[in-house]
Amino acid sequence: MAEPEVVIDASENNTPAPTQSQDVDMEGQEESTQPENTADQQEDLEPSGLENIEPEVPARVTFLDCLKSPIIELSVGKDDDITILHAHQRLLEQSPVLEGQIATFGDENRRIELPDEDLTATACFLEFLYKGDYFPSLSGSFLETDPTIPTPDTDGVALLRHARVYTLAQRFGVPALATLAHKKIHLTQSTARGEIEYARYVYGHTKTTDESIRKPVAAFWATRSHVLRHEAEAEFRSMCLEFPQFGFDVLSLVLDNQEKRTARSETTIGGGRKRPRVSAV
Repeated sequence: MAEPEVVIDASENNTPAPTQSQDVDMEGQEESTQPENTADQQEDLEPSGLENIEPEVPARVTFLDCLKSPIIELSVGKDDDITILHAHQRLLEQSPVLEGQIATFGDENRRIELPDEDLTATACFLEFLYKGDYFPSLSGSFLETDPTIPTPDTDGVALLRHARVYTLAQRFGVPALATLAHKKIHLTQSTARGEIEYARYVYGHTKTTDESIRKPVAAFWATRSHVLRHEAEAEFRSMCLEFPQFGFDVLSLVLDNQEKRTARSETTIGGGRKRPRVSAV
């Protein structure tokens, strides 16, 4: 027997069946509930210009990088007395002067001409670029012994070597090398004649404004000239005539010291007790 058909009346639930148009409206409402980008959120997405505010750290140049750099040829001397040396470009570029010359090189010509430079001083310069020091090495306040220097050093060979390195470092713009050479000068023993040769080189190859090396030379002779000039009187006289500025600098320091001694003496006498007056009666 067939079962009776059951018919459900939608009106009993009081909820009308959704129509097609109502379905579309519901979809629109669902879409409208999605969060919208506010003005603040858009500003956050825009670039502020502060993304690259961190300073760029330059890449560290290793010694291996220096050894991988191209080889530069250095021609030292002139005419028939020319010596060819070689060094790596990265090391030579520690000198602003040489760096400027290297920047003008083409692909073929990679030679630096140094016709007026001393060969030994140039070799010391290159040794410093590779090692941070040059022979004789400096360890604290101790200077390595150089067996090639005569004893006594009457010609000032050791002093002249360091003086030439100092002036070369000044010309090439390498202050660390100039400072090192200056330290070695003050640790080098010499004689009166050797000191005169050193003074002649300094006053002949440095600027008048370079008091860092000229003043110690003048001070040395100002405090010891009364003793040392007898050991090298002819050389001292010749030096004063050849470089009047040297004589003037020495004399100025001698007079300054004399004035200071006189002032101290007058201060001592003026500050002391007066002697009692002795009556003639």
